[in-house]
Amino acid sequence: MDVLAGLLEGPRARGAFMIRALFDPPWSVRIADEAPLSVMVMVRGDAWIIPADGSPAQRIRPGDLAIARGPDHYTCAGEPATAPFAEILSGQRCVPLDGAPVARYRDLGPRAWGERREGSVEMLIGTYQMRGEITGRLLDALPPLLVLPGEVWECPLTPLVADEIGKDEPGQAVVLDRLLDLLLIAALRAWFSRPEAAAPAWYRAMGDPVVGRALRLLQDDPAHPWTIAHLAAKAGVSRAALARRFAELVGEPPMTYLTNWRLALAADLLRDTDLTIAAIAHRIGYGSAFALSGAFKRVYGVSPQEHRGSAA
Repeated sequence: MDVLAGLLEGPRARGAFMIRALFDPPWSVRIADEAPLSVMVMVRGDAWIIPADGSPAQRIRPGDLAIARGPDHYTCAGEPATAPFAEILSGQRCVPLDGAPVARYRDLGPRAWGERREGSVEMLIGTYQMRGEITGRLLDALPPLLVLPGEVWECPLTPLVADEIGKDEPGQAVVLDRLLDLLLIAALRAWFSRPEAAAPAWYRAMGDPVVGRALRLLQDDPAHPWTIAHLAAKAGVSRAALARRFAELVGEPPMTYLTNWRLALAADLLRDTDLTIAAIAHRIGYGSAFALSGAFKRVYGVSPQEHRGSAA
C-alpha cells in the first residue's frame, strides 16, 4: 500500500458538525470543544487562530484552509487582541463570555451561525466530533495547527462544500460527511507535499533505500512472522546495520515499530469492521485473540472490546 494512502484512508466522518460561521468586526470566539480535528476554510474576510498554549497566532485569508487538532483549545478572532465574546464547548454548546448577550451569535438558518447572514467574515467549518472518526496514526502525524495558504493549494471541493452546507435535504448529513472527508484528504495530501510539513519520522524514512524498503515490507504484510534477520535479508543489509539505521531514522527498533503498526491496524479494524477479535488477530500477525488482547491493552490501556464499544 502507498504509505500516504495508508495514512489518509482513515477519515470516516459520522454526523460531523458542519457550519457556515458569519461575523462582523469586532468578533472573537474561543473553541473549547476538544474535538479531535476541525477543518476551517476562509471564504471572505480575514481571521486569526490563536492557540491557547501560547504558540504563535496564524492568520488565514480567503482561500486559506486551517486544520486544528484537538483536544487543544484555541480562539478564532478578527484580531488577536479581541477578547472572546463566546465559548464553544463540547456538544457545540455556545456560552456567552464576560456578559456578552447570547443573541450576539445565534442560529441563522440551516447550518449557519453568527451575527447576520451577510456578515463581512465567512468561514466554513467542519468538525470530527469523536476520535474514532480519525485514526490515531493520522492524528499523531499532524501538528496542533496547520495552515495551507490559498496560493499553494487549489481544491475544487471548496465551492461544492459551500453550496451543500446550507442545504437541508434528505440524506444531507451523509453528503456532508463524505465531502468533509474528501476535503480533509485533499488538504492533507497537499500539506504533506510541503517542505515545512512536520511529517512523522517513519514517513520521512520512506525515502531511505534501506529503511524505506523495510518499512514497506512491514506495512504491506504485517501478519508475516518477521524477524530482524529476515527483514535485513530482504533489505540487503546485515542485522546490525538495519537495526542501527532503522532506529536512527524512525526513532524505534524495527520490531517495536511492527508491534505498534499491528496494533494501530487492529484499532482501525475494531472501529470499522465487525470482524471478531480472533479474526483481527490472525489478519495482523497475532496467534490468538488472547495474545492480541494482552498487547492491545498494554499499549492502549483498554481491551479491544472496550475500544470497539467506545468507537461505536
